[in-house]
Amino acid sequence: MANGAEFVKSESSKEFDFTPKDFERVRGLIYQRAGISLTASKQEMVYSRLARRLRATQITSFQQYLDELERNQDPEEWEAFTNALTTNLTSFFREEHHFPVLAEFAQHLRDPITVWCSASSTGEEPYSIAMTLCEAYGTLTPPVKIIATDIDTNVLNTAERGVYSLDRIEKLSTERAKKFFLRGKGQNDGQVRVRNELRNLIEFKQLNLLADSWPISGTFDVIFCRNVMIYFDKPTQKKILHRFAPMLKPHGLLFVGHSENFSYLTELFHLKGKTVYELSR
Repeated sequence: MANGAEFVKSESSKEFDFTPKDFERVRGLIYQRAGISLTASKQEMVYSRLARRLRATQITSFQQYLDELERNQDPEEWEAFTNALTTNLTSFFREEHHFPVLAEFAQHLRDPITVWCSASSTGEEPYSIAMTLCEAYGTLTPPVKIIATDIDTNVLNTAERGVYSLDRIEKLSTERAKKFFLRGKGQNDGQVRVRNELRNLIEFKQLNLLADSWPISGTFDVIFCRNVMIYFDKPTQKKILHRFAPMLKPHGLLFVGHSENFSYLTELFHLKGKTVYELSR
């Protein structure tokens, strides 16, 4: 049997030079750009994802790539850099306990409900929100407006198309799958598309939570910001949550991820249920 060490890729065998200094530069740039706080354990991930950008731009070293990124200030390359380092793990009805809470909340509202999904990724989360509200109101055309945003333009394009491989909905009930999705035929066999009625409830927009201004306005009954804050440090979390608070209606709810806890901000929010917060009075 071959020695296991032979399968470990050494630094010298890598396609591009990637020094600790390069990694620290990447950490600084993505923190400044998107508020993402990369830990030291992410070095291999950063190499793997940004190596694709070096190949695409035909640049032969990370130092040169980062130099040109900062010098040229090309918006398209900055977008590609940010997209490459954004994690987009999602699924339909992820953290399922949130959706009955949302349904009950909607059923007690008399007015149309407005929802902001602030990290929509490839669309599974906002479509899950839309399905829940259709079921709560008993119609495919409920009085609902959903704004779905993400920093990553690639995943937003996927979300807006609403087309997924069949395996993405295999955990949904047969009733939901039939009600909310259309199965592809012919060359689209093995794919499903979200029904137009569902897509019409959602407006997709590119938004950086760290930007000085956001391309949305008004107040919301519900804000979903799940599994986003784990990538930010405490000062960045606090800054964003201070901006969320005035965008929630007095009765509004903030849904967060299972590993996120904002009990240190009791002046803004207090816990209403499992990873569901409401404004402090």
